[in-house]
Amino acid sequence: QVRLVESGGGSVQAGDSLRLTCVSSDSALQPDVMAWFRQAPGKERELVGTINHWGTVVYAPLAKDRFIISKKDYVNTIYLQMTALEAGDTAIYYCNLKRTLPSAAEYWGQGIQVTVSS
Repeated sequence: QVRLVESGGGSVQAGDSLRLTCVSSDSALQPDVMAWFRQAPGKERELVGTINHWGTVVYAPLAKDRFIISKKDYVNTIYLQMTALEAGDTAIYYCNLKRTLPSAAEYWGQGIQVTVSS
């Protein structure tokens, strides 16, 4: 069982920045793909972007050059740097991990609230 723990959320004003962190209990040697998702009130969960074991990032259109996903070398920790936050970014942000070895599996963090006030 892989455990994902998010941190760094909170309440901010529009235009502010915030950095979320996700720490995975899985080995850094695993070729996992990690991702950030978010779910706004009354809406479906949507992808923000993914980052693979080698640090290659793929962003969803909603990232709009305001969000940057990165990882810490040698450990399974990823970050979501959010800038110029808007009220529409208010959501619960989830960390996700997809494992391929030794078998396919998917894990979710508990989610962390980000509230942006205009």
